[in-house]
Amino acid sequence: MSYIVGGQIDSEDYNGFVNTGSNNINAIWSTGSGDKGWGQTSITTVSDGATVTATQWATLVANLATAGQQTSSTLTARTQPVTGNVIAILANVSADIDTVTSRRGFAAGSGTEYGVFSGTTSKTSATGSGQSAWTITFTHTITFPSAAQARYFWNAGGIVRLKYGKSSTGQDADSNWNTFAGYNGTINLTGRVNGASQTIAGQVYTGTTRLSGSGGTETTLATTTGWYNLTGSPTTIYQLTDGGAYGGEYIRTTATATSSTVLTLVTTWVSDGATGPGTSANISGGSATASPSTTITGDAPTTLVTYIPPSTTYLSNSWGTPSIAASVA
Repeated sequence: MSYIVGGQIDSEDYNGFVNTGSNNINAIWSTGSGDKGWGQTSITTVSDGATVTATQWATLVANLATAGQQTSSTLTARTQPVTGNVIAILANVSADIDTVTSRRGFAAGSGTEYGVFSGTTSKTSATGSGQSAWTITFTHTITFPSAAQARYFWNAGGIVRLKYGKSSTGQDADSNWNTFAGYNGTINLTGRVNGASQTIAGQVYTGTTRLSGSGGTETTLATTTGWYNLTGSPTTIYQLTDGGAYGGEYIRTTATATSSTVLTLVTTWVSDGATGPGTSANISGGSATASPSTTITGDAPTTLVTYIPPSTTYLSNSWGTPSIAASVA
């Protein structure tokens, strides 16, 4: 049967919208693959030649509308079919599925920032010896419950966020490092779904996005690198270098897709040492930022990793609760 608006829907057309077409609602709504799929309950197809019921057609219409709300897409207004009426073809269904497919990484809202972590995210002991160079290495691993749930997290608008800070005093280089750490703002890693930027809760995110930061020299910001661009080898997604007389100091973060369920972030704070009589490159330790926290609450050198899960306004939580582990060396 040809697809004519106002005519009766047949099983082949319906199944194409649901599951078999080049763009279909289940590919983004349900399991999908790669950067498609939000992990929601799939819509069932009908047997060849079978009658499409009002309930089946209404489910398709409702889920397509919800997908439009999730992605902040403007779709055709439709009334869900009612039992007892002819299950007629509706206008622009295919075009609307194309729209939400192309905007599948957009999200109208975000969930509540998650700051529970195991281990330690702060360097509480002093660092440095005289004028010698030094490095602090912060390692964070975000582990997803499964590979599919990792995909759902990124595909539905999940964000992993890094924050850097220090305010302790008492050593020669403390003042400079306190200022420098405060330059960074937040670094935000998204999936880069569909190979493009994503608008999430009204904010445009590239693969790696720096927000609220100013100062220093941004030598690397990997704006085209998100989860789906990472490999098993570390990729530098961000580096800020201090300016002026302190040009040899920098903060750098690398990201690695250690596996399909693990994101590893390694941040190094690096000093090239000090010169001149009576000065040292030493910095103080201090009090730690304890779990759970979404802000840096201690004064010790800290790299804090949190995540913002997708919103559950339009989707159910299919991504579970990823865990965060932290260590400092």
